[in-house]
Amino acid sequence: MGKSKNTKKKNRLIIRFIVFIVLICTFFISAAFSYRYVLENQDDNLDKPLPVIPASKRIEFETPKNATSAQIIDKLAEEGIITNTFMFKMISKINGFDGTYKSGTHIISKDLDYDSLMRILSSDPVTSKVMIPEGYTFNQVAEKLSKDKLVDKAKFASVASNEKYDFKFLKDIPKREKKLEGYLFPDTYIFDVKSGEKAIINRMLARFDEIFKPEYYDKAKALGLTVDQVIILASIIEREAKEYEERRLISGVFYNRLKSKNPTHKKLQSCATIQYILLNNTGQVKAKLTDEDTKINDPYNTYLYEGLPPGPICNPGKDSIEAALEPETTDYYYFVSKGDGTHEFSSTLSQHQAAVKKYGLFN
Repeated sequence: MGKSKNTKKKNRLIIRFIVFIVLICTFFISAAFSYRYVLENQDDNLDKPLPVIPASKRIEFETPKNATSAQIIDKLAEEGIITNTFMFKMISKINGFDGTYKSGTHIISKDLDYDSLMRILSSDPVTSKVMIPEGYTFNQVAEKLSKDKLVDKAKFASVASNEKYDFKFLKDIPKREKKLEGYLFPDTYIFDVKSGEKAIINRMLARFDEIFKPEYYDKAKALGLTVDQVIILASIIEREAKEYEERRLISGVFYNRLKSKNPTHKKLQSCATIQYILLNNTGQVKAKLTDEDTKINDPYNTYLYEGLPPGPICNPGKDSIEAALEPETTDYYYFVSKGDGTHEFSSTLSQHQAAVKKYGLFN
């Protein structure tokens, strides 16, 4: 009996040893094949264009920020993109892809070979190019970004109003419905399609910060204005002026009115502010305003209320901001559109009335 037990024990040990040897052999055979694959593909197709993936097989893969190569590879396996993490990690390390994977959204497919996957993940993430025109309002910016499927309009408005943004130019802005109106700098942007509302807003504010140079703060102070007042004025200039050469002239007219002691000049009487009211209320502007439009009871109506409106009426470009900071010195208090993008400027009310009769201000 004892001998039988010893024999069984030895047999179990032999079986375990054989299993162990088989496992070791399997490991080394797998490693050998993997290494051979790596060597054979090390320089293969690395310079070729990225593969075109059919729409039906496209998968959006999000590479997390600050993720290590190993974490990214594990995520690929978890999402069923790859099946052999050992091989993928070997290829990634030997071919020099480790540490090159870029965060963001990448379009991939389960049908891609590992080299193609690595090249895609090492390339720039999927982006969307968006051009925000000068003079767009906050609502128009939100609409544009929404159409390009970069934001949700309601969430964009909420994030803009409720989140905190650490920029010097925003510190003294009074409370108002659209607190970032005027500060979403108009430019051409390239956004990661998964950026999100706050990241996009931060990017546009950062661009404003680049444009609004340190010396601009000194210029605003010398004019006796806050940064917000400068941007309010710049936004009106943006919507009034079509020609670059006229921006500083129009700025000078508004400064003359703001500084005037004559009660008839205290109101800026800017048609652009009326159009802003109409745009917010109806979603549209008018080709030509009526006298009735100038009587709309709204704090942004500069025909009814003296001085600057409560906030900017659009997001002005650099030229309008500089015009607000560098008004041209003239004796003009009036201007009227000629209908061709230019204006006629006047010093007296009688001159202005003659210009209005000539070009027709209202219907």
